[in-house]
Amino acid sequence: MARNEGSTGVHVSTEQLVALERQARDLTFVQKARSHRQLSGRMRSSMRGRGLSFEELRDYLPGDDIRTIDWRVTARTSRPAVRVYTEEKERPALIVVDQRINMFFGSRRSMKSVTAAEAAMLCAWRILGSGDRVGGFVFNDSEIVELRPHRSREAVMGLADRIARQNTGLSAAYAGTPGLAALDAVAARVANIAHHDHLVVFISDFDGHTAATRNTLLRLSAHNDVICLLVYDPFLLQLPQSGNIVISGGSLQAELILRQGDVRQAIDRFARERGRELRSWQRELGLPMLPISTAEETAPQLRRLLEQSAWRQRRR
Repeated sequence: MARNEGSTGVHVSTEQLVALERQARDLTFVQKARSHRQLSGRMRSSMRGRGLSFEELRDYLPGDDIRTIDWRVTARTSRPAVRVYTEEKERPALIVVDQRINMFFGSRRSMKSVTAAEAAMLCAWRILGSGDRVGGFVFNDSEIVELRPHRSREAVMGLADRIARQNTGLSAAYAGTPGLAALDAVAARVANIAHHDHLVVFISDFDGHTAATRNTLLRLSAHNDVICLLVYDPFLLQLPQSGNIVISGGSLQAELILRQGDVRQAIDRFARERGRELRSWQRELGLPMLPISTAEETAPQLRRLLEQSAWRQRRR
């Protein structure tokens, strides 16, 4: 945790989170269109399965059902190819929001905790607008709050209230122990619920991630759509040449003198190595790892990232 007086969005209220509904209307997670078939689900999704509508040909991936292999294309190209179909199916969503003390950092527009809260509510309102059920987990250093998915405005407003409660409880005077293990704990609880065909959105700076975090996300992504929104503050990537910052690990505080070259190099090395490690998850697991900056408005960033990513989740 670090304090910086240049940050304006220190906390966010329930009313502010509810007011984000309008900005969420043109976000797109997975391309959807209204289904025109009778006796089918309400939405056409990009669920991978042996459905009725052909979607695309793609290279075979380990774990794909061999019954989906297109043998003519495979023989012609000498590379295994599978046929992918869409199927009609409802998809509940779980939004996981990090409000630990490590998120109480901001150097420009807002704290990471505020940006995470805004991103979570933009996601929630858009998913509800698509006709799917919305729930999630809001967690801090000592508490994990679970909200089961429901298709109602009351459910989304309840999520907003839970996020705002934990958000306003964050303070630079926090003297407890940072809950690094909470990330793995909440991921495990998500995995116990999202067995198949969920949309799972993790919103965090992923501080405290371990091999267990990676393995849980891999297990989740095998049968669900998983998006990771990596909230970051650009301060660590663009350190000033002078001045001091005060950082805190709970009850302990330390002052970093930025004019000292070795201090700047150590911080820069830590930030870049951590960023490379998290980005490698995207390559290894096939997960979208979308960076959200605290220095910019959240809605335009999220809209741009979702449009540019054009991600397609692997299906088993």
